[in-house]
Amino acid sequence: MEFSGGKRKKMRLADDQRNACYPHSLQFYLQPPSGNVSLTEFETLAIDRVKLLKSVENLGLSYMKGTEQYQSKLEAELRKLKFSYRESLEDEYEPRRKDHISHFILRLAYCQSEDLRRWFIQQEMDLLRFRFSILPKDKIQSFLKDSHLQFEAISDEEKTVREQDIIASSSTFGGAQLDPESVYKIPFAEALDLFRGRKVYLENGFAYVPHKDIVAIILNEFRTKLSKALALTARSLPAVQSDERLQPLLNHLSHSYTGQDYSTQGNAGKISLDQIDSLSTKSFPPCMRQLHKALRENHHLRHGGRMQYGLFLKGIGLTLEQALQFWKQEFIRGNMDPDKFDKGYSYNIRHSYGKEGKRTDYTPYSCMKIILTNTPGQGDYHGCPFRHSDPELLRQKLQAYKIPPAGISQILDLVKGTHYQVACQKFFEMTHNVDDCGFSLSHPNQFFFESQRILSGGKDIKKDSVQPETPQPRPSVQRSKDSSSTLDSLSSALDMDLEELEELLQ
Repeated sequence: MEFSGGKRKKMRLADDQRNACYPHSLQFYLQPPSGNVSLTEFETLAIDRVKLLKSVENLGLSYMKGTEQYQSKLEAELRKLKFSYRESLEDEYEPRRKDHISHFILRLAYCQSEDLRRWFIQQEMDLLRFRFSILPKDKIQSFLKDSHLQFEAISDEEKTVREQDIIASSSTFGGAQLDPESVYKIPFAEALDLFRGRKVYLENGFAYVPHKDIVAIILNEFRTKLSKALALTARSLPAVQSDERLQPLLNHLSHSYTGQDYSTQGNAGKISLDQIDSLSTKSFPPCMRQLHKALRENHHLRHGGRMQYGLFLKGIGLTLEQALQFWKQEFIRGNMDPDKFDKGYSYNIRHSYGKEGKRTDYTPYSCMKIILTNTPGQGDYHGCPFRHSDPELLRQKLQAYKIPPAGISQILDLVKGTHYQVACQKFFEMTHNVDDCGFSLSHPNQFFFESQRILSGGKDIKKDSVQPETPQPRPSVQRSKDSSSTLDSLSSALDMDLEELEELLQ
């Protein structure tokens, strides 16, 4: 793909040529785009794609995936941003072209770290799942073929012969009839996830997978291919970053739109040590509430707990001096010698504030980081209660927090469906007596600040704009004739929000 400073000259293709370029409303993005793209269009496509993926993430946190509300809201978002979503729509060339190019642009931005890759892959998978769910059945076989997936729908005769075995092996039917459900014959090695869960019928090295289960295999194939592609993109990234026209935009995209990091900037010193006990019962999320309770009772936390809780306290305003005093006082109550604390623990606290070692100013853990990494073991209190607690123990905790029985049932149902962040959001609504909290919960510190905003009568807690989790120095870009004024502006304003960035493109 080449970039030019001027406006893109639209190519007029015959209808059959346009259809051949993008035969479906969804794709595996197997081939990179070719042709010329102007810098202005490059930026616009990238921003719209990030908006779309952030909408996918927020809807996934606010609604159960696959529900009618989720489907309708995501379709509305695709329509608003002019991305492809339905096969039957006319003149879909431009939306599908936009979808194709914007995906590859974000590969450049989101291949740069494991966290960025994980976020990008998850949102792209959710987007593909939605698009596949509304794909007409008569288009599925051609989509599979175009995606190089050797999944063949078996004939009605074969289906009749194996119907009872397939129904008995799949958990999606519950005794229902198989007809008119399509069944796909898939090599055994590509259906291992279903096999592990004993959810598929096997015969002579092939798995016979009903249409309702095929999406799990398609998503697994997509994840594998995209993960490998991002790794390859990361290896060739230095060549792309050497282009002074693109580096500011790619840095801005990768650092600004995966959610706030809730660093301590602007909040330092806003709470006192005397406030922590009362705040823990009013405004702490359950994960931090249980850490605080364990610390007060045991006068000690293991390393995982100290990191998770310590960075949370840092994010809500505890200064380094306050943190050293807070942890030292509590550990001494557990009969620890003050000198032992100074030698063995104070260094780690100073390190988390960027005052030791590599001088990295660490930011509080997000919900996804807590849920997906460092699973707690016996004697640990860190982690997410909705993800890592036994259901009966979680029920007891919710009862202790005075959640009504009906509310407990709702939360446990969400947990059973692995909707951990939605369960925490429901907990927030119940403990703050609001029907709709008006945000998608993705961070423990977000829980705290939103709680304080409600408890203070709706007045926003003043916070300075947060900085990227892995800050980089602003690139020194030497202007050239090919550089557009938009990119010049971006190089000196990497922390602006989506709306401000859009204004530059007008």
